[in-house]
This record gives sequence, structure tokens and C-alpha cells, in this order.
Amino acid sequence: MEIKQKLFGNLNFENILLDKDFKEADVRAVIIDPVLKELGFTHENILRDKPLKSPFLRVGSKKRQVNLVPDYVLKVENGFAWVLDAKSPSQKIVNDDNVEQVYCYATHPEIRSNYFALCNGLEFACYKTGDTEKPVLYFRISEIDGHWDMLKKLLSPDSFQSGKKISYYSGIHTQVPEDFDYLKRPLLKEIPVKKRAARRHYGVHGYFTRQSWDIVNTYIKNFSQKGDLILDPFGGSGVTAIEALVTNRQAVNVDINPLAVFIVNSLLAPVNFSNFADSFQKIKKEYLSKEPKTKNDVNRILSEIKGPLNLKLPKGSDVKTVPQLFSKKQTAQLSLLKSIIKKEKDVNIRNTLLLMFSGLITKKNLTYHTSKIATKDGQGDASAMRYYRYRLAPNPIDVDTMTYFELRYKKILAAKKEIEQQCLLNQKTVEQTMADAQILKGSATDLSFLETESVDYIYTDPPYGKKIPYLDLSVMWNAWLDLKVTDEDYKLEAIEGGEHNKTKAQYNCLISKSIQEMYRVLKFDRWLSFVFAHKDPEFWHLIIETCEKCGFEYAGAVPQKNGQTSFKKRQNPFTVLSGQLIINFRKTRNPRAVLKANLGMDIGEIVLQTI
Repeated sequence: MEIKQKLFGNLNFENILLDKDFKEADVRAVIIDPVLKELGFTHENILRDKPLKSPFLRVGSKKRQVNLVPDYVLKVENGFAWVLDAKSPSQKIVNDDNVEQVYCYATHPEIRSNYFALCNGLEFACYKTGDTEKPVLYFRISEIDGHWDMLKKLLSPDSFQSGKKISYYSGIHTQVPEDFDYLKRPLLKEIPVKKRAARRHYGVHGYFTRQSWDIVNTYIKNFSQKGDLILDPFGGSGVTAIEALVTNRQAVNVDINPLAVFIVNSLLAPVNFSNFADSFQKIKKEYLSKEPKTKNDVNRILSEIKGPLNLKLPKGSDVKTVPQLFSKKQTAQLSLLKSIIKKEKDVNIRNTLLLMFSGLITKKNLTYHTSKIATKDGQGDASAMRYYRYRLAPNPIDVDTMTYFELRYKKILAAKKEIEQQCLLNQKTVEQTMADAQILKGSATDLSFLETESVDYIYTDPPYGKKIPYLDLSVMWNAWLDLKVTDEDYKLEAIEGGEHNKTKAQYNCLISKSIQEMYRVLKFDRWLSFVFAHKDPEFWHLIIETCEKCGFEYAGAVPQKNGQTSFKKRQNPFTVLSGQLIINFRKTRNPRAVLKANLGMDIGEIVLQTI
């Protein structure tokens, strides 16, 4: 019998985080106690809630004794082997003050153990007291079978026998995969949307469209195995690539938009958190000492420091060029801040700071809109992301530069810490994880850098017709970040209309070429999941027929919500789905054809469910 089944039976770990009644006490009773018993600890070996004396705390003129109380102190013979503390499922057990708290228990004069550990019911982390930066063992409880031998080697009573020499593990320990038949993977049911639950995505940087991370994560896990190569040729803000990496896969993210590539690369760039904090404080101090507040200050900065590139805005905009989207004061403040950031010598920290700066641009402009719901500074959006055009706000709100820049710092820091936490769960550093990633500027029509039949799974959300002209709408950010968009980029962008007046035939041709390339690079017996978000049957038939012509086998479409109803849906209720369809294909050697007579009925039924 597997250890997981033996210890926890049929416990559903995915439901633990959703269960508000599953508290720290439940973590002790349901998770920790069975683990300790199986490791070989008896009632006599376990001291629960042992109070430790701490130095007196002076409050006014009085001294007060403070007691430290670890949840578990594990004894072996006459000494203390290690300390374990339970946390609720919502609490962190890496990169958090909780680690320092348990470290204090382990190093207390009454304990002095070599190891300490934390468990929140979903994860388990073990540290050596000499190194609290990274755990020596960190895994999901749901994957305990693959880590049990190492857990016993580190923390069982036998590991602490007097005179026994212990070597501590620092390598990569992977779970042995169970039998996995790629071709027989089931189609998934609709997945509850939890967009805001992942800091690595939510609040990092606005983008025109973004798949909910939990949907992408679940699809990747269903159709691929750890170590597999995952491709998204319309990568956007990188949700597919990031979820592939944090689930211990390799990732290839391709997008024609340099803004999208910049966002993903900057978010994933590994940084030393202490150095990052120092750089932010240094920039904050210099900016505040030089911040232009008077008219003379503003004019002086504008004459000394370069602002955004003078790029033309797309047709339908309220003004003609990017600089007209900002007041003189906004331009001066942003120009000064950017000039200070550019002095940072560490490339990864500089790009991370520019990611924060780019997020600030989203709010600090004359198109920044709030609503009756989002009334606080920083809760609105630039019109390009809300209305898909540059519309000046009727009552522009000028957010405070450093207040919001500091909020960006907190959001990006939280995102990077969460990514590192996920990497550690895979027994990897961020640097090792980034070695598994390719984040590239390019076209889905040309994946020549990938060998034929080299990809294990494709999940992609392509642009649909006239919905969103990504390159046109990204011009404000590209102008500030000095990101170049070429005529060839516009030529290869798979949209209809836009500033270059691309025809439906051109769009259809680009999508067809993209599907052909996806077919070429995907291995046989592997899957392609294609997000579909348009009610025009022509788009549906284009995808199905092109896939079938290439050799894909249509396996079925699943209705899937993706969060809040978009502005585009409210404006175009009869052409844009309120949710989306995820169309699934298999690349088989003998694909079955889809009958066109039945196809029309299928799409009709599915669309009715998705309206």
C-alpha cells in the first residue's frame, strides 16, 4: 500500500484550501499525527506544546515573561532531535516569518536541535538550523509517496541514534511517475476559477487577456508529465509558461508582442531579495529627494530627461500620440523615475524594477479610469486594457508616483517569492527552473527553432479576429520601455483589422500556418488544447478544418468560464462568449474525421451553454 493511502485514506487535498473549517488543529490531527506515528515516534517521544522560557519583555516599568511554545518537540533517547510546528493551510512555510519563528524554537537553549520543520496540511518543509534560506526537503503532502524515503532518512528516530553519522540531502529527489497513457487522457470538466489565488499572476501587471492560472495548471497536469515540454505559441503574459515551470515541466513561450515577452522575462528573472529591497529603497530615496512638484521643477525635468517615444496611437484614440496621454507633471515624474532605475547595475534587478515601472504606467496616465466599485487609487485601469482603445478619462485621477511604485514593489516581490516557493517544491532553485524556460519574441507561424515532434503538450489562447489588436494597444508601454515593434511584426500578427487593415483572409492564413507549425512540433499521441472565444461559426470551422487537414483528431470541446465578464463581452454579447470553449485535439497516426453535419450541432449546443 502507498504511504499516502495508508496515512490519509481518500483525503482530497485540493479541497483542504477551500475548506474554511480546516484549521491548524485539523492539520495536527489529520496530517501531522499520522506522519509522526509512521516515522516511528511514540507518545513518549513527542512533547506537545512544550513551553520554553524566553528573556523578559519590558512593558513600561514592568517585566513580563514571554513563553515560546512549539507544537511538537521530537525526542530521541535523552536529546531533542527536531522541532515541528503546524500552520493553517493558508499560511506559508517558506520565505516567511513563520520560518524564523520555528527557527527560534530549534535554537533555543533548552532545545538546540539540528533540524526544524513546518507543515500547513498541504506542504511540508524541513530546514537545517544552520541554513534557514532554503529547506533541505520541501514537498506537497499529496506527493508524499515520492519523498517518504528521504523524510525517513532525515527525521525518523533511527536517524538520530547516538553515534550515527547522518549525511544530509541536497540533491533533486523526484517522484517516480505512475503509469501514464498520453493517448487515453480524459477530457476535463469545467474548473472553478480562482484567478486571484496566485500572487505570481494576479496583481503583477495588467494585460489585455489572461487565462486563469488554475485552469491552465489543471490542463497541464492532466495532459502531460513532469519533465515534459509545454508550448504556448501565443504566450501573452506567460500564464502557460509559468504554470508549466511551477509544475516541474519545461516551457516554451512565444509571442509577437515585445511587451508580453518583457513582462514574462522580468517576472521570472531570479533576484536576490535582499539586494532587490536595497535597490528599491535607494531608488525611492533618490526619487523623493528630486520629485518635481512645482511648474518650474516639471519644466526643468522635461528639458533634461527624455520622456516616452513619440509614437502614433491607433485610430479611434482620443489623442494622436503617446506623449499626449500624460500631463506634463506625469511625464516629468515618470521620466525622472525611469532615469534613476536605469542606473541599477544588476540586470535582473533593473528589469524587475522596470516591470514595476511599467505597471505604474498603467495607472499614471490621462486614460486611467476608476469605477463605482474600484474607487481607490490604483484600483482602476488604463482605457487600453478596459475598453481596448485610448479613451481619455472624463475625470482623470493622478495617483501618487511613489505610493503606487511601492505597491508595485510589494506585488512583484510577493510574486517572485511565490515562484521561488513553487520551484523549491520541485527541489530546484529559480535559476535551475529558468534553465527549463524559453521566453521568445516571435511568430506562431515559425517555430523552426523547435525540432519536429519535440513538444509534449500545447495549451494556447490565440487572438480572434477583430477582438483585440495587441500590438496597437501596447504602444503606450512600448514607448516608455523602448520596445521596438517592426513592420514585420505587424505583418505576422494574427488579427483582423487594426492599424494595418488586415483582412479576414490574412488572419485565416496566419492562424492556419500556426496550427500547421503546432502539428509539426507536437509528438504523436500528444494533445493540443485550443481556447476558443468567438461565436462566429466561421472561426470554429477554420480551427477544426485546419486541424483535421493537418492530421489532428478532434476529441471534444469543454465549456469553461474564465472569471469576470469582460467589457468586450458586454459590448458584443452576440459575438463574444461570456466564457470560453477549450477545444481538445489529439495527434494520432490514424485520426478519425469529424463529420461536418454533426459538427454544426456540436458547436450550436456548446455555444448555447456558454452564452
